[in-house]
Amino acid sequence: MPRSFSSAPTCNDEAVTALFRRRALTEAGPGVSGPARVDARTKNLTKRLHPGDVAVIDHEDLDRVSAEALVACKVSAVLNAARSTSGRYPNLGPGILLEAGIPLVDDLGPAVMSVREGQPLRLDGNEVYAGDKLVAAGTVQDAETIEANMAQAREGLSVQLEAFAANTMDYVQRERELLVDGVGTPKVRTKFEGRHALVVVRGYHYKEDLAMLRSYIREYRPLLIGVDGGADAILEAGLSPDVIVGDMDSVSDKALRSGAEIVVHAYRDGRAPGQRRVEDLGVEHVVFPATGTSEDVAMLMADDLGAELIVAVGTHDTMIEFLDKGRAGMASTFLTRLRVGSKLIDAKGVSRLYRTRISTWQLVLLAAAGVLALFVALATTNVGQTTFGLFGAWFDDLVNFFRSLVGLAPAPTT
Repeated sequence: MPRSFSSAPTCNDEAVTALFRRRALTEAGPGVSGPARVDARTKNLTKRLHPGDVAVIDHEDLDRVSAEALVACKVSAVLNAARSTSGRYPNLGPGILLEAGIPLVDDLGPAVMSVREGQPLRLDGNEVYAGDKLVAAGTVQDAETIEANMAQAREGLSVQLEAFAANTMDYVQRERELLVDGVGTPKVRTKFEGRHALVVVRGYHYKEDLAMLRSYIREYRPLLIGVDGGADAILEAGLSPDVIVGDMDSVSDKALRSGAEIVVHAYRDGRAPGQRRVEDLGVEHVVFPATGTSEDVAMLMADDLGAELIVAVGTHDTMIEFLDKGRAGMASTFLTRLRVGSKLIDAKGVSRLYRTRISTWQLVLLAAAGVLALFVALATTNVGQTTFGLFGAWFDDLVNFFRSLVGLAPAPTT
């Protein structure tokens, strides 16, 4: 049976949270404590975190999206086997945890990853205990250490920019046909031509962006393209995705069965680890082999298939965000934006520029309502009643005049 991505507990499962929290406080003793939740992949861990848990991760250069997800789950502490800032570039994650008041202990080593799932842990300074047993010791991150790490990382940013440029040229050589001519884009049944395409990535401020775009979505009815977990974000907003693009590692079974067209992002050599999952679910799909990220694939596909406008939600825009993603393939994101730049607009730009269109019939109804309100107001005054009486007499005279022209007797006076 395939692993179910939709059955994992959520951060809001309060009954389960209370049970684990009481057990942790009973067994762990004084100090910051909670049941351990362990996973080397932070994005997988956040699917089963509860408020009060201790998140145990192995995440070098903790990025902004992961940190915001940990904050949203209201964990009591974050224990990192790796360094949350390696000095490679000024990543944003540690500062976000600090602002939220969540303790972060770094460089604890592989020993901390061996703790049992649900085992009560207690944090005492830079030391982690399971009961009375010392599990590991690391470095507590505070405002001073984070600022020092950021200063060091900013000094080494030029090296990362050089590597980024080299990787960009390598990507151009490998993907020039796709970037220039769109060769390799799969045929899909969804019609893109002449429509707006809204590409949703579960990234930076995606919830706020979707909320801002409700009027735009209701009026323009763009194609909704979910990139992996972005499909679940669309469902959470009360909408239905039209297309789901990705390697299928962070999207729920519910989203895959929602009726959306599935495009499995594969490696350039054709290997598609996510294909087995959709096959096991019995979901029809097509495969798109391409280097780079799934959000790039979604944008390139929308552009090649004739979308009039591409609106991006939760995607990466700045150089720091590219590096914060932590993938060498982020050069593809930079080049993809050059390719689709004439059509691409960020969600916040849409919310600033968008104004609701008012149709002709809406204007007619508005004018009619105004005239009716004026007549009602006049009918309640002496002047208005006199005016209506004079108008009625004039109308009777006009009717009688036309009746006399055709030889009819005058109509009774009202």
